[in-house]
Amino acid sequence: MLSRVKVLLILLVAFGVGLGLTLVAVTTQGAKQPAKEPVSSYAPVVIKEPFGTLMARMKAEKPKVMARQMKLLQMRYDLSNRPAKGVTMTRGKPIQEGVRVRLPKGMTWERLAAMTPEAIKEKGLWPAGFLPLPHPNHQEGGMVFPKFHIAEIKRQEGRDLTRFDLDYDLPDHFLPEYPPPIFLTTRPDLGDVSQGKVVTIMNYYELFNGILNPKQLEGLRLLVTPFPQQQFNQTEDRRSERPSRGVTCFDCHVNGHTNAATHLVGDIRPQEFRHRIDTPSLRGVNIQRLFGSQRALKTIEDFTEFEQRAAYFDGDPVIATKKGVNVLERGSQVHFMAEFQALLDFPPAPKLDIYGKLDPKKATEAELRGQELFFGKAKCAVCHQPPYYTDNLMHNLKTERFFKPQMVNGRMATADGPIKTFPLRGIKDSPPYLHDGRLLTLEDTVEFFNLVQGLKLNEQEKKDLVAFMLAL
Repeated sequence: MLSRVKVLLILLVAFGVGLGLTLVAVTTQGAKQPAKEPVSSYAPVVIKEPFGTLMARMKAEKPKVMARQMKLLQMRYDLSNRPAKGVTMTRGKPIQEGVRVRLPKGMTWERLAAMTPEAIKEKGLWPAGFLPLPHPNHQEGGMVFPKFHIAEIKRQEGRDLTRFDLDYDLPDHFLPEYPPPIFLTTRPDLGDVSQGKVVTIMNYYELFNGILNPKQLEGLRLLVTPFPQQQFNQTEDRRSERPSRGVTCFDCHVNGHTNAATHLVGDIRPQEFRHRIDTPSLRGVNIQRLFGSQRALKTIEDFTEFEQRAAYFDGDPVIATKKGVNVLERGSQVHFMAEFQALLDFPPAPKLDIYGKLDPKKATEAELRGQELFFGKAKCAVCHQPPYYTDNLMHNLKTERFFKPQMVNGRMATADGPIKTFPLRGIKDSPPYLHDGRLLTLEDTVEFFNLVQGLKLNEQEKKDLVAFMLAL
């Protein structure tokens, strides 16, 4: 018989071996499934990766990142260049025509419109092009500019807005004309005061001295002055190859309009729930009462200050301090910038009367039919009221009725929430459409709202609605 001491030793050895195996198993399992990084509302302040290494890594990843985004766009849309005949933007750029959102295989728009939201959701038939549009690299985010704007700013100022980690994604023919014209509420007699130029710090004075008062001229100077921004600054976590002076308000809102530059909203966390931004036009801000697609800022002064303090830095005041936030003085600088923005007018619409309705003597039959639909069956005027075609309110379309939440290229496609009613005056100059640019043409927009509102429009009615909006 074994002594009690020997039995105890055997048991201890066995227990130790078992415990060791258990620890090995736990360790092995942990190696296969590393702990997720804790979720934080803040961007990292101390960057431990050397800038050269970070840039080389992101440059190497860039082709794969952009290929993934382009594959998504081609799956969602017909991206071909098919301009409409006889219809252009104000300065002559052709407008793209036709529905570009691709339908699920075997489906038609008529059959889809006959289905209930519940059936569309259950069968997974909501067109992919109607889902929220991800940023070109949603996990990374940040301001991204079309190549034509990058080239012009580099030519005029020597300032480089190129990102080494990603490029803009939508084809140029779906974007606003460049440069866009500028119309002033104070001097309508001058027509387009841009002289066909992109207004920058290099030419703003010669273009506007004698047209603006000193406050407005100073406001414009600030709107074209580069200030540090999240991706364009002097720190080691920038996304420009060389240290940058930053960006200007008019890098996105070119000539007080838009070049469709994109970004992510700064007021949502975590990253996958942040919405892509399609830069809205500043034309007509004098008649608007809400600013920001979802933030519902109450004045253009609030919006101007918010942009530089927060939106420039993804809504993170900690990282803004690190990168050199430009704190504007509310009583003068913000006021001057806002005063200039309030002068930006909509482009002329010669077929509209003083009430914002079509003059029957100037309009075509299709445009007049479209107007009747707009104020009737299509229910557009419930939100888009003349003369500027906005009600200055927020509305929730609840598109999540039609699809199940899903991750798309790093973007969690789910409920959008309330969205500001954008003015439709001059809408043909402002593609792409909706707050995130997911709708490439006005025809796409009509199909989208036909489903969301359950309108049951026929083909002719859809065409007439587009004809009316092109006249606004």
